[in-house]
Amino acid sequence: MRDILTQTFDAVLFDNDGTLIDSHAAVERSWAAWALDHGIPAQRFVGFHGMPSRGIVARVAPELDDLEAAVSDIDRRELEDTEGVVALPGAAAALSALGARAAIVTSAGRDLARRRIGAAGLTPPVVMVTADDIPAGKGKPDPLPYLTGAARLGVDPARCLVVEDAPAGLRAGRAAGAAVVGITSTSNAEELEPLADLVVSDLSQLTFTVTGEGVRIALR
Repeated sequence: MRDILTQTFDAVLFDNDGTLIDSHAAVERSWAAWALDHGIPAQRFVGFHGMPSRGIVARVAPELDDLEAAVSDIDRRELEDTEGVVALPGAAAALSALGARAAIVTSAGRDLARRRIGAAGLTPPVVMVTADDIPAGKGKPDPLPYLTGAARLGVDPARCLVVEDAPAGLRAGRAAGAAVVGITSTSNAEELEPLADLVVSDLSQLTFTVTGEGVRIALR
């Protein structure tokens, strides 16, 4: 594990759902309705948070004849439901403090990510990597999403800090060579601590400071 409170980073790469915004209720409503309509048992939906919808559908419903139609169906449902989507504590302040040294790396598609960010009242950074930018099968926990985010910012992934709420995302960040912070909004600390360099309840517990050398973080 890395002592990230003593390090300087070139950039901070944020997951979106569960890290910057709370979309938990909307996600649950969409997936519950989708599962009911497709006859998928609810008990299959365990351990997939943070993964792209295509990967989840392929795993929980391999018996479906038309994967593309099933993925399009859940994507449509999620796009239509942003009720209750809000920014999590500290998210707006973190993005504002970091400016061009921040990026969002999300497993959601581009349209859904922008819709939820807008519903939460956040201003996204210029660089945003979504599921639309990543080949099928290469979403989190594969490191490619975070490697792509670092590349678009023009920085070494080993000098990046990844902030995530899901084990899949933490594994992706660590596999990319980045330092990682876990947020306990959707997973408990016991799940995240073996995978993260630091675990906090939300971004309001952290202060991000940009200096001439890069980004420093501190606990509030």
